[in-house]
Amino acid sequence: MRGFSSLPSSAQRLQGKVALITGGASGIGESTARLFARHGAKVLIADIQAELGDSLSKQISSESGQQVSYVHCDVTKESEVENAVNKAVSLHGKLDIMFNNAGITGKYDTSISSFEAEEFKKVFDINVYGGFLGAKHAARVMIPEKKGSILFTSSVASVTYGGVPHPYSASKHAIVGLTKNLAVELGQHGIRVNCISPSGMPTPLVARTMGGLDMKQVQEALLAVANLKGVKVDCNDVAEAALYLGSEDSKFVSGLNVVVDGGYSLRNAGYGINK
Repeated sequence: MRGFSSLPSSAQRLQGKVALITGGASGIGESTARLFARHGAKVLIADIQAELGDSLSKQISSESGQQVSYVHCDVTKESEVENAVNKAVSLHGKLDIMFNNAGITGKYDTSISSFEAEEFKKVFDINVYGGFLGAKHAARVMIPEKKGSILFTSSVASVTYGGVPHPYSASKHAIVGLTKNLAVELGQHGIRVNCISPSGMPTPLVARTMGGLDMKQVQEALLAVANLKGVKVDCNDVAEAALYLGSEDSKFVSGLNVVVDGGYSLRNAGYGINK
């Protein structure tokens, strides 16, 4: 976790912007919330982890000097997604950045014969439907303003194959397709839509997926299979991509899938298979 060194106002790339981050209480979402606040954004953390989300919002507010709030949000429930967007507008009068980051991997069993319909539905409800709802309600308030940035977290699984659960792989491909389709529609209203596809990151979710390893062990495992040697990846690398896509630095970038994987997918068509 990187600290909040002070930045001159000219370096605050999100000064005056309002951002809503789903799954914002931990992992990639937490790192993004911290970085966005450091760059001058007012941030709303939307997550089902109430105690963690509330504590984190207060901590970031204290460290950054920016207003950071928490709202409980189950992204599979439209009323809660709608409420999160409405709260951002109620608190700050607008919404500039919607980062649909919440997601799960699902059960790590790659045999198609063992999957049940309920498991498939759960993964798609969170990863795809949840993101779709976030985009729907963000668009509702962005269209009248003729501007805004909608982001999704996809995965390197959207450009590699094998080694991950089938519903997860399918959901992450779906997010890329949704991103591009929305970019066409919402571009007519001045709204940009992009997604980020990270490789494995040292997050609590990945640690659980890898059998409960600690973060140091996760980092070592990621380094062992990395294409870009000597570089320790962390969630801030994804947050930096989100910062670029949410800021005016990318004002003419839309429909892009930004793969943050150190070149892993260039030489590994099968994720977790071809080492």
